[in-house]
Amino acid sequence: MGSTHRVTLIPGDGVGPELTEATRRVLEAAAATAGSSFDWDRQEAGVDNMETAGTPLPPAVLDSIRDTKIAIKGPITTPIGTGFRSVNVALRAELDLYACLRPCKTYPGVRSRFDHVDVVIVRENTEDLYAGIEYEHDTDAANKVIEFCNTLQAKQIRPHSGISIKPMSEFGSARVIRYAFQYAQGNGRRRVHCITKSNIMKHTDGLFLAVFREVAKDFPDIEPRENLVDATCMGLVQRPEEWDVLVLPNLYGDILSDLTAGMVGGLGVAPGANFGTEVAVFEATHGSAPKYKGQNKVNPTAMILSGMLMLRHLGEAEAGDRLEQAVAAVLGEGARVTYDMKPNRNDPSAVGTSQYADAIIEKLGA
Repeated sequence: MGSTHRVTLIPGDGVGPELTEATRRVLEAAAATAGSSFDWDRQEAGVDNMETAGTPLPPAVLDSIRDTKIAIKGPITTPIGTGFRSVNVALRAELDLYACLRPCKTYPGVRSRFDHVDVVIVRENTEDLYAGIEYEHDTDAANKVIEFCNTLQAKQIRPHSGISIKPMSEFGSARVIRYAFQYAQGNGRRRVHCITKSNIMKHTDGLFLAVFREVAKDFPDIEPRENLVDATCMGLVQRPEEWDVLVLPNLYGDILSDLTAGMVGGLGVAPGANFGTEVAVFEATHGSAPKYKGQNKVNPTAMILSGMLMLRHLGEAEAGDRLEQAVAAVLGEGARVTYDMKPNRNDPSAVGTSQYADAIIEKLGA
């Protein structure tokens, strides 16, 4: 007998609701193959909530995620001119979602310059230069920081500089590195690569590397590798088959997750998930594309594959595997795919968002 999983469902805005509806139907069909089902707690977030709630991230959304412990969300537009940085950033901060998981894998039928790519990016989400500790140039705060720092070392910071602080802690590094090793161990991966610029940034990236070496001792069955971020970029495009699970500080993780997504066909086929100690949020990694809203046109693969990650996280590994196989089959056949998956984007045989989901559901029932 299967399980009923209570999950927060956040449609988002722009094309988000269309992608979410397609994903919801596919996930229900996949779960049903294992006798399981979902109990959705639908919550609204995004720019459409500004008028009614005064915020794109109402407290009820956070309350729901804290209650269900798991959420899947569609793309959400960042409001312009409101002072609100982004819903995604706020979710990570409020729920302490410290690890961003971005698997990137090539599927036959998806256009790419690369074959046999199967890498997993594990990005630290809360520290590094993205911590948001910045001082605008020529402000009193910036001048005080410059004055103080210039008393500590011979190398002087120039006047009129903007300042950004790069905090990286032993605690923050250890938990994301441990997550990467646990993911590798639980998913049959062989290696974890620690990606830094520790030869230059010896006290931040150097700390991340030192923690990696300590944590690696607890996982003797997983091979630890140490790589510099610049050499990694070259190595990924030259020999993608040699890379496995990559664990990175925040900034490098952001950049390399888009690099690897580009290697497998773009953000439209790149799933994503964010993990905290208590909760997990699954999401497509692309934007909300408001100009395509309501057109039943946009490719839902990234969100559907994010749902695949969610199924596996829920212990529904068999349903997750079946879903991935169904998606791969539809992409490989190339007949019932959205316009962006066709060799010619004007191909009249392209199907819409909903019809693509129908094709996957049919494969699940085959």
